[in-house]
Amino acid sequence: MKAALLALVAVLMAFACVVPRASADTQAATHPVSTPAPATRQVLVMLRMPSPHFRPDGAYGGGYTEDGTRAARRRVARDLAATYGLRVVDDWPMPAIGIDCFLMEDTGTGPVDRLLDTLAHDSRVAWAQAIQDYHGLADGDPLLPVQPATHAWQLPALHRASTGRGVTVAVIDSGVDANHPDLDGQIKLRRNFVDAYPDGAEAHGTAVAGIIAAREGNGLGIAGIAPGAKLLALRACWETAGPPARCNSFTLGKAINFALMSDARVINMSLGGPRDRLLETLLDAALARGVTLVGAADPAQPDGGFPASHPGVIAVASDTQRAPPPGSLRAPGTDVPTSLPGARFGLVSGSSYASAHVAGLAALVLELRPGTTPARLRADLDGGARIVPAALASGAGQAGSIDACAAVARAAGACFCLCPSTTTTASLPSPRPPH
Repeated sequence: MKAALLALVAVLMAFACVVPRASADTQAATHPVSTPAPATRQVLVMLRMPSPHFRPDGAYGGGYTEDGTRAARRRVARDLAATYGLRVVDDWPMPAIGIDCFLMEDTGTGPVDRLLDTLAHDSRVAWAQAIQDYHGLADGDPLLPVQPATHAWQLPALHRASTGRGVTVAVIDSGVDANHPDLDGQIKLRRNFVDAYPDGAEAHGTAVAGIIAAREGNGLGIAGIAPGAKLLALRACWETAGPPARCNSFTLGKAINFALMSDARVINMSLGGPRDRLLETLLDAALARGVTLVGAADPAQPDGGFPASHPGVIAVASDTQRAPPPGSLRAPGTDVPTSLPGARFGLVSGSSYASAHVAGLAALVLELRPGTTPARLRADLDGGARIVPAALASGAGQAGSIDACAAVARAAGACFCLCPSTTTTASLPSPRPPH
């Protein structure tokens, strides 16, 4: 089964990878040259073609693309345009239905419906009609079926309750590709706090950002856990040939400070290292301001490492980690499809990406209950945790797999999916008012 899913991902990624990367100039242009003019004043005017003259040879197709009466129909179209205040924009012969279709633009200001009625009563016109708009009906996000959160967290059902709208999430990480099509419009602002290494789009930060807030229903890639949230893409780390991303106290301190000054509600830190006084002081200040802090648990450290082990930080381990730190929560973190620089997609694994899932889930809760404190939000996630058999078998029974449905149901006061911990809405507590 896993092999089949991976094969599906490979096919879908091959398709998604051909999406062209938009340049900064293209994104800045409000009305690209290729964008068609609004069609609200445009109409289609049909003129009849003469009946085809049958010629008994096999090469005859019955078409009139170059027939001798084409010029006469164009003269009729120009006369109609002059009579009714129209401008001929384009035309296309359609011999399969025996008409020549003329696209015309109304240069007046009167009701278009009245113009169409007038044209319909002109004997030279087969019929006239308004331009109609249509939209494709493809599934919204091709990789959504293979996202772990789609099944484990019932992500589409969660989005019926909340998308994280109005919540700002700070991604303190390596550089985020702001031009990625699945992150287009999702980044509120981007700042670089690394002076020693050139700025740019980097894999770790782009992958984390996509898991949190990739656009939903745009016809490509994935759906973020909180597609309605806005991101502060704060580059405090840089990527080298060694670890996925490297940071230091100074770059991280500048980024956390900026997040606090920019009213971030959630700060995601998919990184780990030694304790640091500057960073501890900033994290305490963030908690005092009611900011939810989410950190990736380092599997190499018994306590999860810093900042995950700092009091008040929600520590998150990958769902497949055999012995997660005490007090940490489990979230999807294995073979997760997400965004990569250059309009690409790929699979990622690790607690960095599990942390991103919980940062997005925190945004869903905060949209529904904006006054939720970090401690209350952690309690909601903890209360919706299930002890998974794998954790019990490994002796790590204190680590829970988050029941996202139950956590969102508590915030909403109603269940929007199959909530194992809350089978009836009557058992759900009413959401607390903001405080």
